[in-house]
Amino acid sequence: MAVWDDPDVDLLYEINGLAESAPTWADRTMQYVGEYGIVAGLVLLGLLAWWRVVRRKETREEAVTASAGLMWAPAAAAIAVLVNIPIRAIVERPRPFTEHKGLEVLIQGKGDYSFVSDHATLAMALAVGIFMVHRRYGLLGIVLAVLAGVSRVYMGVHYPTDVIGGLALGAAVALLLAPVAMWALTPLMRSLANSPRTGAVVWAGPARRVGREERGDAASQPREEAGAQASDGSRAHAPASEQDDRDDRDLAA
Repeated sequence: MAVWDDPDVDLLYEINGLAESAPTWADRTMQYVGEYGIVAGLVLLGLLAWWRVVRRKETREEAVTASAGLMWAPAAAAIAVLVNIPIRAIVERPRPFTEHKGLEVLIQGKGDYSFVSDHATLAMALAVGIFMVHRRYGLLGIVLAVLAGVSRVYMGVHYPTDVIGGLALGAAVALLLAPVAMWALTPLMRSLANSPRTGAVVWAGPARRVGREERGDAASQPREEAGAQASDGSRAHAPASEQDDRDDRDLAA
């Protein structure tokens, strides 16, 4: 392989060269995963995070705040893609396969400009939005977003810097506009939580508390014993569900 003065082009050929040597089934898999599968996976992560928020938050206000954060994730993705439209028009960078020969292009019909990658932008905005509510799902989402960007280079439709720019743009929109988004979305989610018809969509906490009350003091006794052990200098272990709630405490608040 020739040595290129431009590291962006050099890395493009290195990553895309994997597609040339890979079997057909692997290229087809990467094509569908990179075009649709990773975004679908991020949507699934968002739904899983919502399920945990609805069922695991101890107070309605915690659930309201976290739900507002999850509502912001797809909104941030849409805004980030819209922001990318004028960026592409200003930069006007052609697709790599129009200027460099020998690339293995797995997706045809990409005639628009290259910088920055819409897929990378959308995926990272979704991932960061999820991360602000659920850390572990969010970290997995960030990994998926990076893989989405790499897949675009693998398929020969973007330069590596297109992907880096997209990841940065998606993260920036999700983080920088989050305070305004939370200010606007939190009252909406609070209204949904207070409504008898839609309250369970935001928070299922009341049913959990009723279950505790029906069990009487049986549920509180382990906590009292744990507190007594802690006062004696030994380590008190919280239930696994409570520990998970602390580990995944929403960052949107």
